[in-house]
Amino acid sequence: MSFWELAKERYSVRSYADRPVEQEKIDLILEAAQLAPTAVNYQPQKIYVLKSPEALEKINRLCRCIYGAPLVFFICSDERLTWKSRTEHGYSSGEMDCSIVCTHMMLEAWELGLGSVWVRLFDAQAVAKAFHLPSYIKPICLLPIGYASEDSVPYAPWHNVYRKIEDFTEVL
Repeated sequence: MSFWELAKERYSVRSYADRPVEQEKIDLILEAAQLAPTAVNYQPQKIYVLKSPEALEKINRLCRCIYGAPLVFFICSDERLTWKSRTEHGYSSGEMDCSIVCTHMMLEAWELGLGSVWVRLFDAQAVAKAFHLPSYIKPICLLPIGYASEDSVPYAPWHNVYRKIEDFTEVL
């Protein structure tokens, strides 16, 4: 599949089949995370693979947007490893780096025939506490992944509607 096909076909899956994700595919998605570019290549991502019944039950209690996925990647930033700006006080690359990592994972999942949905609708402190994360691990997002159910369709009716390029660009 070409990048353009992947970019045009992919959508956020919110309905999953009751089918586990094979370990080989999990490994490839994690390899995509490993290859993702990060600031100064510091690779501050910390990814928790939630697939046990206990972990899935816990995350489903804390976030209503898992949609029955059999696998959830919990993507965090290890703040000890993030790039810190010397010119902008308090700026850390963690959220940006983890967003790039999550994008790579999401696109690799789609190429492997798996759906996903990027989720940030959760209380980061509650999730960190429930999973006993150290203070330097900052929750960034969840990526539920699995095989799309037969009735899965893009959620938004405007899924394939895009702004004109000239509406969001400006040449200086």
